[in-house]
Amino acid sequence: MLSNISRFLTYSLAALYAILGALLFFMPERLAPVFAWKVTPFVTMTIGGWCLGNAWLAFFAARRWEWNRVYIALMYFWLFGVSELLVVYLFRAKLSLGHPIAWLYLGTLIVNTMAALIGAFDWLRLRPTINSSAPARTTTLQLTALTGFILAVGFLGYYGCTAKIGDLGTNGGIFPEVMSVFTLRSFGVFYLSLALPPISLLRNRDLKPFLNYGFLAYGLIVSITAAAFVHIRLFDFAARPGGFLYFGAYLAVGITFLLYFRNHGTGAR
Repeated sequence: MLSNISRFLTYSLAALYAILGALLFFMPERLAPVFAWKVTPFVTMTIGGWCLGNAWLAFFAARRWEWNRVYIALMYFWLFGVSELLVVYLFRAKLSLGHPIAWLYLGTLIVNTMAALIGAFDWLRLRPTINSSAPARTTTLQLTALTGFILAVGFLGYYGCTAKIGDLGTNGGIFPEVMSVFTLRSFGVFYLSLALPPISLLRNRDLKPFLNYGFLAYGLIVSITAAAFVHIRLFDFAARPGGFLYFGAYLAVGITFLLYFRNHGTGAR
C-alpha cells in the first residue's frame, strides 16, 4: 500500500472536509455572500455536500487503506483536489478571500493537492499491483451500468468544462439556477473527477474496487441529493423538466448501489 504520510494526509483531509462541509451545508444562507466567489445558497449547500461526501470517502479510504480496494476512490480524490484548485487559479481574478470560510476552502484544496502529489509519488515509487485475476468479478450487467455512468457523468463533466453561459442547460434547464462560469467549471471538474477513474474497472474486473468506489462515493450521493431536496422549491418541473434529470441521476445511482451492497457487501474485508 502507500506510505503512512499519505494515509495521515487522507485522515487529515477527512477532518478538514467534514468541518468545511458542515459549515457550508448547514449554514448556506449565511455563508453564500462571503464564500470564495459569488454563489447562491443552493450552490453553497451543494459544495458543502461535495465536501461532506469527500470527508466520508477520505475517512473510509484511509481506514481500509489497501490499494486493490480503494485505488479508484483515491484517484477521484486526488483528481478532485488538483482540478478544483486549478479552477480557482484560472478564476483567481474573481476570487474573494475576505472571510475565513474562503480561506478554509482554499486551504483544504491545497492540502488535497499535496496529498495527491505525495500519493502519486508513492505510487510511482512503490508500484502497488492491481489484482486483475480476483475470484469475485464484475458481471456484464454491472459493466454495462458502469459504462453508462462513465459516459453520462463524463459528458456532464466535459460540458461543464466547456459550455458558456447561455448554452443549452446553463439557464436553469437542469440545475435550477443560472451558474457563473466559475461555478460551472467547478461542477464540470467535479463530474470529470468522478467519471475518469472508474474507466480502469472496464478492464480490471475485480469486484472489490467496484464496490469500494460505490461505497466510498456514497456520501457524495446522499449529501448532494439532500441539498437538492432542501431546495426543491427552486425546481419548476413543469416548465423545466430537465430538473428530473438532476434528481433522477443521483437517485438511480444511489438505489443501484444499495442493491449491490445488499447482494455483495461494500467491498470491505
